[in-house]
Amino acid sequence: MQSRLIKYKESLIHVSVFGNGPKQLLCFHGFGQEGNCFAVLEKELGKTFTLFAIDFPFHGKTEWKQGLEMTHDDLQNILALIVNEQQFSILAYSLGGRIALHLLQTIPGQIEQLVLIAPDGLKVNFWYWLGTQTWAGNRIFAYTMKNPQWFFALLNAGHKTGLVNKSIIKFVRHNIGEETVRLELYKRWTTLRHFKPDLTIIKAVIKKKAIPMRLLYGSYDRITLSKRSDFIKKDNDHVTVTVVEGGHELLKEKFAATIASLFSK
Repeated sequence: MQSRLIKYKESLIHVSVFGNGPKQLLCFHGFGQEGNCFAVLEKELGKTFTLFAIDFPFHGKTEWKQGLEMTHDDLQNILALIVNEQQFSILAYSLGGRIALHLLQTIPGQIEQLVLIAPDGLKVNFWYWLGTQTWAGNRIFAYTMKNPQWFFALLNAGHKTGLVNKSIIKFVRHNIGEETVRLELYKRWTTLRHFKPDLTIIKAVIKKKAIPMRLLYGSYDRITLSKRSDFIKKDNDHVTVTVVEGGHELLKEKFAATIASLFSK
C-alpha cells in the first residue's frame, strides 16, 4: 500500500493506493472508516486495477480545513488530482455509496462501472434529511449530539413497541455512544450534506449509457436492506443484486473474491 497526502486549498486529502493494474478504481469507504479498509481487496483486484481510496473529511488522515462543507465541485477537483482524465470505476461501501451515486448522476461519462456494497443513498433516511437538509433540523441535530439522553429514551421506547429493531439500537449506540464520536458524527454528516442522489435521474442515466451497477448486500443486514434497490433495479438490465450470508460489514477478506467477481472484465 502507498500512502499519499494531496493538497487541496487549505486541506490535505489522504489517499491509500493499492495494486498496480492498468484500470483506475476509486474506492469510497463507510462512516467512521478510512481508505485503508480496502486493503483486503488488493490481492483480488490489484492486477486489474490501481485502487485509489480517499479518506473523507473528518475521517482517517485527511485534514479538512474547509469548514463543515464539501461541495460537488470540491469532490470533482480532488478526484482530478488523484486520477487522470480517463474513465474510472467506483467501488463504494455504505456511506460511500451515496457519494458514488451522486457522481453517477453528475459525471456519468467518466464512470465505467460501479460496485456498491450495502450502499447508503438508495432511500431517503428521514433523520438524515431532517438533520442535514433543514436549518431547524440541523440545530436539533447539533443539540442532540451534545445532549443525547432524550434520543436514547426515544429509541428504547421504539424498541419496546416494536418500531425499532435491536440491530438499529446496537448500531446507534456503537456510533454515538461517546461524546467525541457524536461530535464527529455531526461534523461528518453535515459536511457531506450536498451529496443527494436523485434515483429517477440515476436510473435513466444507467439505462441511457448502459453503465453496469452491481449491488451487494448481507442477508442479515438490518441497516441497509436489499429491498431498497428494488426501484433502481426494476426494468433495468444493467443493475444486478447479489445477497450473501452476512450482515452489514461485508468489506472483509472472506467476501473479497465475491466482491471482485462483480466487476466486468
